[in-house]
Amino acid sequence: MKLSLSKKEISLFQLVSKTIFTNPFSEERNIADAALAGCLTNEHNPAKLLQLATDRVAKKIHHMEKENKSSLHSYTGEDRRLLGNVYLFHIFHRHVKSFDSHIEQQLQQGNTPTRFAAGNTIVTELLECGFSGAEAQQYLAVFFQMRRAFYFIRNSLLGISPCMTGLRESLWNNIFTRNIGIYVDSLMGRMEDFSTLLLGETGTGKGAAAFAVGCSGFIPYDNKKQRFCESFTKAFLSINLSQFSEQLIESELFGHARGSFTGAVKEHSGVFYRSSQYGAVFLDEIGEISIPIQIKLLKILQERTFSQVGSDTEQRFSGRVIAATNQSLTKLRHQSKFRDDFYYRLCSDTIVIPPLRQRIKENPEEIKLLTGHLLERITGKSSASLLSSVLKAIRTSLPRHYSWHGNVRELEQCIRQILIKGTYAPIQLEQGPSPKAGQLGQLLENGSMDMSELTRRYCTLLYEKLGTYQEVARRTGLDRRTVKKYINEIVEDDEAG
Repeated sequence: MKLSLSKKEISLFQLVSKTIFTNPFSEERNIADAALAGCLTNEHNPAKLLQLATDRVAKKIHHMEKENKSSLHSYTGEDRRLLGNVYLFHIFHRHVKSFDSHIEQQLQQGNTPTRFAAGNTIVTELLECGFSGAEAQQYLAVFFQMRRAFYFIRNSLLGISPCMTGLRESLWNNIFTRNIGIYVDSLMGRMEDFSTLLLGETGTGKGAAAFAVGCSGFIPYDNKKQRFCESFTKAFLSINLSQFSEQLIESELFGHARGSFTGAVKEHSGVFYRSSQYGAVFLDEIGEISIPIQIKLLKILQERTFSQVGSDTEQRFSGRVIAATNQSLTKLRHQSKFRDDFYYRLCSDTIVIPPLRQRIKENPEEIKLLTGHLLERITGKSSASLLSSVLKAIRTSLPRHYSWHGNVRELEQCIRQILIKGTYAPIQLEQGPSPKAGQLGQLLENGSMDMSELTRRYCTLLYEKLGTYQEVARRTGLDRRTVKKYINEIVEDDEAG
């Protein structure tokens, strides 16, 4: 006899479905978790909200089991779909720690797939709920993909600023689309046609973003071998195109046949040949390549085929393409250095990685979070006192609104320099006359400055050239704290203007 869900059960299970299909890095997800948790408290911690939600779902499942109303076989249509979502939510969260443990184990193991101890247990639980064998194995693979994506996006792209929250949300959508239900029903294992273009300044973390996406593809589960068909570490391949000459770029991308050019003493497999059907190739510095290489890459994106240098044999590429550049592709396109057709095949999804100065401006605590993370990575341990001293050195070495032209990469080297010298002096690039020098000359000529304004602007000009408050203080005969005050005042006035 077929059963029907009560109105109350339908209402609860619809909340579960909304939670499942909502991006875990979005504010909407926090709202959905709170609604599912039935929160009448002021709890706002996402982890605690999720725990309350999972506890509520577990209690409901236990209650249905006691009443013999828990099997999917007893329901049809929308009722079966809603109850199925409840079981998927429940089983996934029951085994989150097992997934995390397996991710870390596989990272240590490398490219050889390692046994997933909890795999067959999860499959058995799904079967007992009423899912078919094929559904059980598919959902297990989706579970692992979801957890990998969450793990790498959360751990590789730290930040509490709104722009970083938005970045994590965009990366999740890049992997699963805006609705994971659409992804599972229609696009799972078919994302190779969705190329990704990452834009951002040097040192912002484009490589980390590419790694998070590239390691989060769908990988089937092999029930007999009790492991996933491939290691996710093997699924991501990266190449920096700016490192190679024109001829070598072709060879590194597409491979070459023996004897195809001077020095080709044996056959070489390019990155597209080595790429996994479950993974992605990351083409860094895509703005550096010539038009002929763009044409060959366009063929890969359009036809999914390529040939080695010196060979007419076509081979197939099955992975995703992720590209990145710190250059303005709009400018390159206007200069006819970047083909429009190539650009439009690359930009299925364009994601901008925010600069560090924007992150700090949106949330000043960002610098503390990142410094603590980088310091722990450099030293191998967490130390509140060391973090405090490094942050103090950053504050005393740099103006309040320092631009961080090298972004997170510069911050890391700043920390290293402070650990060695106790201070940080940015290396100033040789360049033409500073715009501020021209402004100062104009103001002097107009006679529109008093002595205080002249001193402030002169200190700022010297700081741009010399890089440290101490050196500016020595040159001007002023106290270092006075120099810092003057420079910060000019920065604040310029930003306000």
